[in-house]
Amino acid sequence: MSTLNHFFWMHIGAGSFHRAHQAWYLHRLLVQGDKRWSIALGNIRDDAKPLLEALTAQKGEYALETVTPAGERQYEKITSISKVIPWDEKLTALVEQGAAADTRIISFTVTEGGYYLDTHFKLDQANADIQADLNGGTRTIYGTIAKILQTRRARDTGSVTLLSCDNVRHNGERFRDGLTEFLTLRGENELLAWFKANTTTPNTMVDRITPRPSPDIAGRVKQALNMDDRAPVMGESFIQWVVEDNFIAGRPALENVGVEMVETVVPYEEAKIRILNASHSCIAWAGTLIGQSYIHESTGTDAIRQMAYDYVTEDVIPSLTPSPLDLAQYRDVVLDRFSNPYIRDTNQRVAADGFSKIPGFITPTLIECYRRGQQPKATAVLPALFFIFMRRWHEGELPYTYQDGILDEAAVHAMFTSADPLARYARDGKMFGPLAARAEFEQLLRDTVARLDSWVKANTPLATTH
Repeated sequence: MSTLNHFFWMHIGAGSFHRAHQAWYLHRLLVQGDKRWSIALGNIRDDAKPLLEALTAQKGEYALETVTPAGERQYEKITSISKVIPWDEKLTALVEQGAAADTRIISFTVTEGGYYLDTHFKLDQANADIQADLNGGTRTIYGTIAKILQTRRARDTGSVTLLSCDNVRHNGERFRDGLTEFLTLRGENELLAWFKANTTTPNTMVDRITPRPSPDIAGRVKQALNMDDRAPVMGESFIQWVVEDNFIAGRPALENVGVEMVETVVPYEEAKIRILNASHSCIAWAGTLIGQSYIHESTGTDAIRQMAYDYVTEDVIPSLTPSPLDLAQYRDVVLDRFSNPYIRDTNQRVAADGFSKIPGFITPTLIECYRRGQQPKATAVLPALFFIFMRRWHEGELPYTYQDGILDEAAVHAMFTSADPLARYARDGKMFGPLAARAEFEQLLRDTVARLDSWVKANTPLATTH
């Protein structure tokens, strides 16, 4: 393809979400006849190698299945990935593509833990991956992007937009601050100056529930599209993307395919993170504790649905008012989406990354309630559920492997074997910021954990077994 009239959008993070979300929007542009942009897809870690190999064999094409809460399924062959970047330990091909003059946007989905930030939004320098990258490695998004920018600067291949596509509040700013701190710690002053002058990092809000594909999807894709697909994805029919219009080196005409291009994403982002993401985690932790496997069955459990409803209604809506969104309607739409029995999204997937989600999604509401002079009883349910959930993990009694990018296993085991685990938990500044020093917050957590322990005990015999 000629670089004169074709540009690459390189994406780092080959999971299902990117392929059900950003790649879908780019595909819609191609369908409209706008062929100026396509995606080059790669990964930092080797865990996606089988997927990348499958996509390579399929020339980047795969099927997307979407399903409504009423069970209506639609199928589409997605064609926006024109290049699949092979993985190697030094990320040679990824850096090469990222540094190419025709790569004008580099986006990434690295999940909450992939930003390696503490509650003060500073890099967790004690983390082994960050340590490795401060010494020249490419294990994290910071080390990887630093190497790409270093190469772009050396080759003079021009400016590039760095686009976060994660559920992190102010994700573009957080990434910019993180990379600034990272380059400062490495003493890369010239590269830091180049980064500041030659990149933009717009904030974005992304939304589409995308579970891990179930084994039976391939058969449905074969029937619908007559396609033998080794890399299909599935998602709910709902989709939303809100992006700050701040691209330094050009961009696709995303507004032509339903992307909301705005000056600031803040009100959309706050509503989504606090209402959708935090409620999702609440439902997953609670459902797991009473033996349930799927989000829809946990949302359909009256007591669990009520926990999420009360959290949003009593604490979040007052914190976010005034808002350009109808927050009560947004809450109801979210709970309806979670109830979709055809998505079969697992509690395991949604329960992940709690050590990032508590400070990122939940602690801000706790703090704002206290500022208003209100005790955040409904919000305290969420960190209390996570405490009980992690106690179950410590005891080796979770029904699945808990996945968390910043889990310090030794520290969590030490907390639960200490004389007063709940005191250790409540006083964790990384989790609860200024509330970690407040006795009233610790007491609220104690009361809430005791109440939820009783609820779990009363409801576990009634749980569905799988």
